[in-house]
Amino acid sequence: MLKGTTVERIAAPLRVALVEDHELVRIGIAKLLSEQTAVELVAATATVAELELLEASPAVVLLDLRLADGSSPGDNVTALRELGAETLILSAGDDPRLVRLAARAGVLGVLRKGAPAAEVVDALVRAGAGETIAGTDWAAALDADMSLADANLDEDEREILALYASGENAPSVALRTGLSNETVARSIGHIRAKYFTGAKPGVSASVPGGRAAGAMPPESLRSEP
Repeated sequence: MLKGTTVERIAAPLRVALVEDHELVRIGIAKLLSEQTAVELVAATATVAELELLEASPAVVLLDLRLADGSSPGDNVTALRELGAETLILSAGDDPRLVRLAARAGVLGVLRKGAPAAEVVDALVRAGAGETIAGTDWAAALDADMSLADANLDEDEREILALYASGENAPSVALRTGLSNETVARSIGHIRAKYFTGAKPGVSASVPGGRAAGAMPPESLRSEP
């Protein structure tokens, strides 16, 4: 492949950073990511503050939901968006309240700790393209939110979210709703964007085909009871 060509730039690995406060877990995930050709691990730190000091310029950050420094996942996702990075959350699946805080800040999705390596890398690459990574933990946290009505989801979007929350995957959601896979994927992106913005006029979030940086959801800085 010729140096500096468009083909080379397109094929360049995705710049990824990891924020995980458990050292052994961080070492293990970092080793996994360093062995992949589709991604380039540019930093692995215990906190977002440490990552900010490195000026590593990741495109996507894999972020532990609950860090030992006591930082809010919502604040962490916001800080990473201000650096120009999208975020995927690593979660043990035990705290939907924290998932909602991250979602209100614009996180692209949630992965379970212990997910297969291929699933993690695939999610990172898709997130690098701006795709929402819908999963049961993410969908269930949103679906259980008492203030979900503020997101103004339409009937199809509510049904899609509920199906994901119940454990269905994309093909089965498409089959059960009678919608195409493409329509389901677009709807997931719209659900994420609407939850991010809430009902606040003039605020926009990343959706398939477009991105707005620096926007803040109306409840992103509010602690959930």
